[in-house]
Amino acid sequence: MSEPKAPIPAPGDTYKGWLFKWTNYIKGYQRRWFVLSNGLLSYYRTQAEMGHTCRGTINLATANIAVEDSCNFVISNGGTQTYHLKASSEVERQRWITALELAKAKAFRMQAESDDSGDESSPPAAGQGGGSRNSEVQSTLRTLGSKVEDLSTCNDLIAKHGSALQRSLSELEGVRLEGQTSEKIRQVTERATLFRITSNAMINACRDFLSLAQAHSKRWQKALQAEREQRVRLEETLEQLAKQHNHLERAFRGATVLPPSQSNPAIDNKGSAPVKGDASDEDDENEFFDACEDVQEFITVPADPKYHRSGSNVSGISSEMGMDDGTTSLDEQSVASNPESPQSQEVVPMRKRRSRIPDKPNYSLNLWSIMKNCIGKELSKIPMPVNFNEPLSMLQRLSEDLEYYELLDRGAKCHNSLEQMCYVAAFTVSSYSTTVHRTGKPFNPLLGETFELDRAQESGYRSLCEQVSHHPPAAAHHAISERGWTLRQEIALASKFRGKYLSIMPLGSIHCIFEKSSNHYSWKKVTTTVHNIIVGKLWIDQSGEIDIVNHKTGDRCHLKFAPYSYFSRDVARKVTGVVTDKDGKAHFVLSGTWDEKMEYSRVMQSTRGGENGAEGRQKTVYQTLKAKELWKKTPLPDGAENMYYFSTLALTLNEPEEGVAPTDSRRRPDQRMMEQGRWEEANAEKQRLEEKQRTVRREREREANRSASPSEEGKEPAADAAEEVEIASEPSETTYKTETLHGSHPPAYSSGHQDNYKAMWFERRVDPATGEPTHIYTGGYWEAKDQGSWDSCPDIF
Repeated sequence: MSEPKAPIPAPGDTYKGWLFKWTNYIKGYQRRWFVLSNGLLSYYRTQAEMGHTCRGTINLATANIAVEDSCNFVISNGGTQTYHLKASSEVERQRWITALELAKAKAFRMQAESDDSGDESSPPAAGQGGGSRNSEVQSTLRTLGSKVEDLSTCNDLIAKHGSALQRSLSELEGVRLEGQTSEKIRQVTERATLFRITSNAMINACRDFLSLAQAHSKRWQKALQAEREQRVRLEETLEQLAKQHNHLERAFRGATVLPPSQSNPAIDNKGSAPVKGDASDEDDENEFFDACEDVQEFITVPADPKYHRSGSNVSGISSEMGMDDGTTSLDEQSVASNPESPQSQEVVPMRKRRSRIPDKPNYSLNLWSIMKNCIGKELSKIPMPVNFNEPLSMLQRLSEDLEYYELLDRGAKCHNSLEQMCYVAAFTVSSYSTTVHRTGKPFNPLLGETFELDRAQESGYRSLCEQVSHHPPAAAHHAISERGWTLRQEIALASKFRGKYLSIMPLGSIHCIFEKSSNHYSWKKVTTTVHNIIVGKLWIDQSGEIDIVNHKTGDRCHLKFAPYSYFSRDVARKVTGVVTDKDGKAHFVLSGTWDEKMEYSRVMQSTRGGENGAEGRQKTVYQTLKAKELWKKTPLPDGAENMYYFSTLALTLNEPEEGVAPTDSRRRPDQRMMEQGRWEEANAEKQRLEEKQRTVRREREREANRSASPSEEGKEPAADAAEEVEIASEPSETTYKTETLHGSHPPAYSSGHQDNYKAMWFERRVDPATGEPTHIYTGGYWEAKDQGSWDSCPDIF
């Protein structure tokens, strides 16, 4: 593939082109795209990578450029970096050498000027100290100026006397050894003496100049360091004052209840102009701009995570300013400004959630003694003690998908469905970030067990999970936010133990509906693999592909979770994706890792070509704008390694809470005992709950058989004492219908020995968007909680 001949660049111009770079003895020279700009030489695999991935950069200011032969040349910066490069022709190599030499000279000059300006500059000071320091600098500069004049004068004298000495020596060579010899020698001696005196004066002046410059340079460095330290202290003090102000304001709001007549009229009156801290101000700062032809960036500058609202875990998409300048959170404003809200007359202070749980005991257990007879079986059929568990149920783990709920909050504000798809995709990837170190197995829920996550006050959403099926184990989840989105899913797990690793395949679909735009998104989860089951340290990987579909507009996002490979040069846990419209045109490229962050790049142009992919197929090359951060993982709390690597949200999930349903996972005794470190008691309690569940299931089957076959009332199903003992994972003698969900969902459980179990808060229906049978929330839970009426809940604990 021939490249167009580029003219020799002028100094400072950006120079780009293809070169061959030596990689190793196996692959030899590989074709790479090189970019020379601002004294830096960078290279990429393709031109499409320029927006997000740089393979290497070398600074030409300190680099050496050597020519090997007609087409080869080497760039090295002293041993740490060395590029062996080859051009397509000698002419092309000479163009690159010329461009590199010009860029090196300019970079060296810029570095020298930067050093000089850094030495000559002094940080400004305020007040009287600033005036005295300024006068001191001016006096120092005058002294240095006079020393420079002395050096100039001495230089002139040295030049003058040196010329005279040279002439005298020349005359001495032509003089005969006669009477004039002694006179000439005397003159040479005098002039040499004058030259020595002048040189000594110059040397002394240079010594004074250097010592003075060094002394004042040290003083300036100390002054600059003092100014920097003072600025840091002022910033820290300002931050602390802002936090204290915010906390005092919240405490005042929580402790003081004003009657309606004394409330702030600027907040109570809907038509009044917004005051400082009004919700409308925050909305303006967090505006998500639609992509336009003249606007190349559509996400605002991210703010520091420490300025987020309580419960916020999204650091990549926030407004440019924090709310510690005296403004209140959106949650508080929405409560105070809505006269129809039942809490408009009284603001309830935020509940303080726990930040620690008891440390995990150091119990040793031989995993192989339990797993060696279970190869090839499903994980749900393997009896395990609580030693392998973490003190959370699967319902609570499912609720952790809402860790980065603010991505959906941002998506609800979007007017463009393609931009909204970026947020939904980032939310999809973020749900896996909490699993990277979580090798413990969650408790399998009992049939009918529930878990509520009420964060309406802090985060504006409520979530409810219920275990709706016994075999296959399946849980239904429904979350609704007052900020305009609804999330629902039904997840069943299929798992296989293969000796060295364990594969967990989540089955079922996840749906996200935005109220304002009526956009309905759905997707399925990828496979989770737990490695080193037998020997070595456990580690988790996510692999597979996700297709997110907008059923209203036809937009799609294809995400690929690359499996870990020892031989791959890509970053571990890599995720890539492309957002396309209904016609298949790409608009955004997503890249990142599922355990750290996601970035987006807006596609400006896409072409078929570039390097050939597998089996000779051409790749699609996307020319994009600069990548921007879309989502970033929040660091784990201190001491997380001793608390099962729980996130800040996970630490609060099993916190005891009043008013929840009797079937809530927080009330589960074996799970509570395990969290407290009483593992022996937890194992005994776990066996009791298992036996109780089996008894209830047998009775339910008897009732179903008596209803179906009155003539066989006296018969009972065979005893299942040899069945597996894991909660909510034993197979009832249930045969499957032939229907499948999207070709991958397990068949619906029905017929055979039907135990006629019906979920309490969910009902099995056909989803209108996908046509899949799934459990959908029917309502009534939060009303029952408000009334404290739990009479209809079963006794499962």
